[in-house]
Amino acid sequence: MRESYVPSSALPTLGIGLIGTGFMGRAHALAFRNVSAAFQLPVQVHLAALADADAARAERCANDWGFAHAHGDWQSLINDPGVHLVAITTPNHLHYPMAMAALAAGKAVYCEKPLAISLGQASEMRRAAQAAGVVTRVGYNYQHNPIIGLARQMIADGELGEIIGFQGEFSEEFMGDPATPWSWRCEAAHAGGALADLGSHLLALARHLLGDIDAVCADSHTVHAQRPVAVGSSEQRTIAVDDQTHALLRFANGARGTFSSSWLKHGYKNHLSFEISGTRGTLAFDQERLNELQVYRPGQDGFQRILAGPTLPGYAVFCPAPGHQLGYNELKTLEVHALIQAVCGHGNEGPDFEEAWQVERLAAAIRLAAAEQRWVRIDEL
Repeated sequence: MRESYVPSSALPTLGIGLIGTGFMGRAHALAFRNVSAAFQLPVQVHLAALADADAARAERCANDWGFAHAHGDWQSLINDPGVHLVAITTPNHLHYPMAMAALAAGKAVYCEKPLAISLGQASEMRRAAQAAGVVTRVGYNYQHNPIIGLARQMIADGELGEIIGFQGEFSEEFMGDPATPWSWRCEAAHAGGALADLGSHLLALARHLLGDIDAVCADSHTVHAQRPVAVGSSEQRTIAVDDQTHALLRFANGARGTFSSSWLKHGYKNHLSFEISGTRGTLAFDQERLNELQVYRPGQDGFQRILAGPTLPGYAVFCPAPGHQLGYNELKTLEVHALIQAVCGHGNEGPDFEEAWQVERLAAAIRLAAAEQRWVRIDEL
């Protein structure tokens, strides 16, 4: 039976508070604006408030993006009684104080990845979320790709047989030029290098597809040890984070794997990719072709290309035709839809602070393995 239409005015209101106005802030704003058009929701989404340290920018972006109020500091947004869900899209070192304040206020939290800049911070955030009893989500939006859902289902259904291998890579080129200036991403106290910025996505995806990882061995490398403080400046600043990290993985299911993250790899824009091999076949995926899955089964002459289409959950709300393709912002809208459903008690999809803590623990183990040049069991941390 078809759902009866409920006017938005008759629905309860979910007030959204967005902190941050950069690329990711805009992506969140678009997702919160688009989700009501794509899905019939159990609540009316209200863009209640937007905050930025630059009060003038906050006012301008609030007007442009459709938010009712602007705040020049994030604590005022959290204190705003019209805000029920706090979305955090700031640099990594601000995730901890903002999320902890929002949790203390009893508000749901939607935080961009990585969860924190240290395992200690992530552990505190995890405990605070458990104590608050509110919904939390972390922005590992690539997991919400319908074609990734298909890959996960194929693995769970045993179509590849026993899983024996994982080869994963997330590479981009945006820091490939040594003349690219220092930014907050280059400071360990504010970020965490290519492993945190890119690799955390790959670690989250590996866990999403194949489950727990028991042990790692790793190597990290800072290729460009100094960068100019600004474009064209002769003054140099020392870099204390990894440009690239490689690791070997031992999964709890017995599979073995490799991991690679780099922000120096020329020619790649968003190369989040994996191959998963089993005793009866192989799956391959590349985020730069995010609507395609490559599948090989013994006896074929080569890989079969599967295109995303309306038979996959989440695709049809954007397009009724296969091959027309979804994009990054559609994945973000799917993530926001899952978040809203969870807040309303209608589902539990997507990584919460507990799962994000597991990803942070895995990243910490990789850093320890690289520092001590040995295998590290995840349960050591």
